[in-house]
Amino acid sequence: MKTINSLSRRKFAQLLGAGATYAVAQSGVSWRTPLRAADARRHFTSMPAGVVRLSANENPYGPSPIALKAMTDAFSISCRYPDEHADVLIEALARLNGVNRNQILLGNGSGEILKLCAAAFTGSLEPGSNRPVELLPRSRGGALPSFIPGRGKMIVADPTFEAILNHARVNQAEVLKVPLTSSFSHDLQKMLAAANQGLIYICNPNNPTASITPKKEMREFLDQVPRDTMVLVDEAYHHYADSPEYESVIPLVKNHSNLIVARTFSKIYGMAGLRCGYCVAQPEAMQRLRPHQTWDSVNIMAITAATASLEDADQVTNGQRLNRETKKFVTDELGSLGYASIPSQANFIMVNVKREARPIIAALALRGVQIGRPFPALPNHLRVTIGKRPEMETFLSAFRQIVA
Repeated sequence: MKTINSLSRRKFAQLLGAGATYAVAQSGVSWRTPLRAADARRHFTSMPAGVVRLSANENPYGPSPIALKAMTDAFSISCRYPDEHADVLIEALARLNGVNRNQILLGNGSGEILKLCAAAFTGSLEPGSNRPVELLPRSRGGALPSFIPGRGKMIVADPTFEAILNHARVNQAEVLKVPLTSSFSHDLQKMLAAANQGLIYICNPNNPTASITPKKEMREFLDQVPRDTMVLVDEAYHHYADSPEYESVIPLVKNHSNLIVARTFSKIYGMAGLRCGYCVAQPEAMQRLRPHQTWDSVNIMAITAATASLEDADQVTNGQRLNRETKKFVTDELGSLGYASIPSQANFIMVNVKREARPIIAALALRGVQIGRPFPALPNHLRVTIGKRPEMETFLSAFRQIVA
């Protein structure tokens, strides 16, 4: 993985020092002035010196070297729309997941997939609120079917990944939060009991708890959900899950017309800043999503990097190993101090600090360590991303000082 880091710095320094120009008003850089490599490195530094970022569940090791080379090569075709390259990625993802091409939809990160699902499948239950709307033909990409507005509430766990909640609220949909069980899994039966059209969102492994909902419960739940209620399963962290009680539900899509599964290249593939994700669903569900999506929402750099990443098996296996080893080191150290974590099936941990977490989060920030925000449903827990070993040693040192 050292190769990835050195290659990343070297390649980007070469690209930025090769005459690329960049204008930012607040930095006083002129469009007419070539950006020097030294200025570029300073401008593109993501974090101030000495700050450790363990707040966003990012992959600290970065993209595959193969992906970095693909992005470099793609500079020459950045003047073109990404249609053909998107087709290549869709074909690769269809093969990987054992589905047809028309069951894959690319998104600007899985975040866009979540937004599309909220827009397409939630909304007011007032009479006449979901009358079909005829759409104009598109100049590229074929015709769109009649648009049917979403209808019904959004049902989510509490706590869970929060971005999708506001998308539903913007759609004038009711949002119902169902507390996690005592084992931090989704309370699927309570979510099922509340279903009335709309959308049920299940993040598995869940963010922020890093916990899973067991595969047997998921299978039984999906068999019971009414077909007019859609289910979105967010598998952003599935590569990190190694429990025998966990499984992806993508193979279940073929028998469930109301199931959509979201995936991302942001986590194990280290592409959080590039924004590329996708979903798997039956074609009829895809047709409900497409009218809400901006054309070519995934850029050609992200598409080529994602396609190349799929060819690098080491990216996944090395990422899993490094995360597993470093996570064990951190949880063992915290355990020796008397602080337990929710069993983690992701690249972050949720630590019970046995007191109000907000002051500890603030104290860590003062020491240059950024961790996750507070979560009202778990006020005594800290969410900490698993970074590189030296970063986690810095976190532990600061944490010891605070709790001493």
